[in-house]
Amino acid sequence: MGSPLSRRDMLATAMAAAAAPALAAEPMQAVADYAASQNTTGFLIVQNGRALIERNWPAASGASAFQAYVHGKTASGALLEDVASQQKSFVAMLAAIAVDRGLLDVNAPVSDLIGAGWSRASPEQEKAIQVIHLLTMNSGLGETLDYQAPPGSTFLYNTPAYAVTKRVLAAIARQPLEAITTEWMTGPAGMVDTAWRARPASFGDVGNPTGLVTCPRDIAKLGQIILDGGLGASGARIVSKAGLQAMFSRTATNPSYGRLWWLNGGDHAVRAPARRTEGPLVPAAPADLVAALGFLDRKLYIAPSLKLVVVRTGPAAADKDFDQQLWLRLSRALA
Repeated sequence: MGSPLSRRDMLATAMAAAAAPALAAEPMQAVADYAASQNTTGFLIVQNGRALIERNWPAASGASAFQAYVHGKTASGALLEDVASQQKSFVAMLAAIAVDRGLLDVNAPVSDLIGAGWSRASPEQEKAIQVIHLLTMNSGLGETLDYQAPPGSTFLYNTPAYAVTKRVLAAIARQPLEAITTEWMTGPAGMVDTAWRARPASFGDVGNPTGLVTCPRDIAKLGQIILDGGLGASGARIVSKAGLQAMFSRTATNPSYGRLWWLNGGDHAVRAPARRTEGPLVPAAPADLVAALGFLDRKLYIAPSLKLVVVRTGPAAADKDFDQQLWLRLSRALA
């Protein structure tokens, strides 16, 4: 057995290693070429803990608006980016850890944990909204936190309502979100380039004023924790298997959504904003795929059946069918 430090760095070492045999194969090169053609700044594929592809590119010219998301570079040259709504899945992991620690009952009313008056609903309506409703995007609130429907009755991808979850976690832990993120997840997982940051005024008021700034290697470590059944690279348990199962259980209001994670393999999906599509999220991808998705095509795909993690960062892809087209190429390369 290696030391905890060497085990923790094992994944990073594998990512940094050259993967010439994999890239020599024409189908895998086609995957890398496609990613490069799609305004991608960071692209990483890890299978069985080994990097098949790791590429970092500068932001394309003409992507000036994207610079508001960039917060420098890592030592390896990857951009540090605010990954937008991908942060939701990191927070889902924190919520699962809070349950494991006996700090959080997801069926508790939100107002019991952070006080009444956090929404624009009436006191009676607000009291019915539980933490689970924030995690599964069916709080019944609109984006101004106004009452629209009974909680649990309808799916609405609602970032301001989700953001209340961060307040809940800080309240139950009696620590700032930054502290519990480091103590519970990023520290044990060896995510050395991940931190919460205040968003600039240029983002406007989206009801979620803090962004998660991270990089492809750290995002991939979140994926690896899931593939490893809740264990970090050192072998220490970060989240229970029961916690993972709960995160990836389909909700009644959207079979393609769990607890702040997107799920493939459902018979339909309710996407943002409230748009229903028939069939799975990504038909070309494995049915067991789970995904953390963010604005501008930030992607974390995890396919347990393939022991595969795929990360994509950068400005929005030019191809509006990016998910499907990438997975068509990946399927050929991994066949």
